[in-house]
Amino acid sequence: MAKVIGIDLGTSNSAAAVMMGGKPTIIPAGCFF
Repeated sequence: MAKVIGIDLGTSNSAAAVMMGGKPTIIPAGCFF
């Protein structure tokens, strides 16, 4: 099965999540910098 990643590039806030164990898990902002 392919890995699913969701990215929300909002005007004020942004977020990213990945599916782990069938549930979405938010990736903390500190992981990107």
